[in-house]
Amino acid sequence: MKKRIIISILAWVCIGLIAGSGHARDMRQAAVEAKKQLHQAKQNLKSVTADIQKDKATLTREIKSLSDRVAILNTSIKEKTDRITYFTLENQKLAEKAAQGQAELDELSGAVRVAAGNLKSLLTASVYTARDNGRLDKLTPMLDTNRFPGLDDMGAIADLFMEEMTLTAGIDLETMAFVSDTGEQVKGEVLTLGGFTSAYRAGKKTGFLNYSPETGRLYALSALPKRSIQKSLSTYMNGNSDSVYIDISRGGALRQITHRQTLKDQIEKGGMLVWPILALGVFAVFIGIERSLFLSRVHSNTDKVMGKVNQLAAQGAWEECDQMVEAKKIPVHNVLKSGLNARQECRETVESVLQESILKELPRLERFLPMLNIMGAIAPLLGLLGTVTGMISTFHVITLYGTGDPRMMSGGISTALVTTMLGLGVAIPIMLLYTFLTRQVDHVIGDMEEKAVTLTNIIFREACTCECAE
Repeated sequence: MKKRIIISILAWVCIGLIAGSGHARDMRQAAVEAKKQLHQAKQNLKSVTADIQKDKATLTREIKSLSDRVAILNTSIKEKTDRITYFTLENQKLAEKAAQGQAELDELSGAVRVAAGNLKSLLTASVYTARDNGRLDKLTPMLDTNRFPGLDDMGAIADLFMEEMTLTAGIDLETMAFVSDTGEQVKGEVLTLGGFTSAYRAGKKTGFLNYSPETGRLYALSALPKRSIQKSLSTYMNGNSDSVYIDISRGGALRQITHRQTLKDQIEKGGMLVWPILALGVFAVFIGIERSLFLSRVHSNTDKVMGKVNQLAAQGAWEECDQMVEAKKIPVHNVLKSGLNARQECRETVESVLQESILKELPRLERFLPMLNIMGAIAPLLGLLGTVTGMISTFHVITLYGTGDPRMMSGGISTALVTTMLGLGVAIPIMLLYTFLTRQVDHVIGDMEEKAVTLTNIIFREACTCECAE
């Protein structure tokens, strides 16, 4: 249709061009040509008009068809819009229902986690966890906030609750590992009395245990209970008794035992070097007793014998003096005997003899005193050696177990402190005893020298009196 319209327009343009060029042609010929062209244009116009009518009818039909289709689509759109509205409302209802269900599930999940948390606190503080640390691992998934606990988890919680109630309601005796009072990990018989008290028997030691929730281990108390309590626990473990001590305060009463350490408890924590230190102390006591008695007897005899001899010498009773000094073999008698035997000599000789006799008795008076002095010096050195040994043991424990548990290091520290304390505790009395005995010896020697000079004066005063009488 468009092509025909264009042809018609071109025909009219040609007519215009031909009319414009009429000056060069004959008007008649131009008119004929114009008629032909006009006829041809009319024919073309009819053809174009027919085509336009045909196209119009076609377009009308197509428009009607499209209008019907639009109506159908509008109807479909309305139906789908209504369905969307319906499903939107249904979705809102389902969302509200899902939110309510999720809230109920969250509440249930929270209740399960709260129960699991309470159970974990209970199991963490339970002494039975020291035997099976895997009980706490069972609760780990239930405490995960990103995981919903199922029926199996709830059943596991109930089983653990029942297990704990069953264990705490009973009494059992089992061989297991624990940390001893010296800080070493040992094995022994462990008696668990419900959830209240735990006791142990390892070797010759019987005592109570404390449970540490931080480390999940059992620790022996640093002090042993009284012998009557130890005997009661041992008898009960052997099955020979129906009564036993229980701390219903869950450790409150047991903590008081640790504050009543005896000297024996401290000595047992000092290790092997404690015994040489104590042996030095005992030996020093025997030396001190023997020397004190000996020097006391010598000192008392010095005043008594010297005074009597000087009195008899002043009277000239030399035979009685000789008999008196021959009675006993003690330093005073030996010195007097030497002086009396030399009374016929000159003064210088008598003085020399008495001085020599005193020097001769000096080793007897100072017997064991140098050894006592050495023992006083050795005791603190042994204590220092025990300190070094204890620190080496402590560093060894740190190497094996780290520093997370201070009670594992308590054994080495106890050894270090106890040996130092005992070393100084033995050395100080020994040095005081040595000083006291040395002063006693000096006092006895001073008295002997004084009485010897008195005897010398009496001898030569008597000799001078005899010469004057002649």
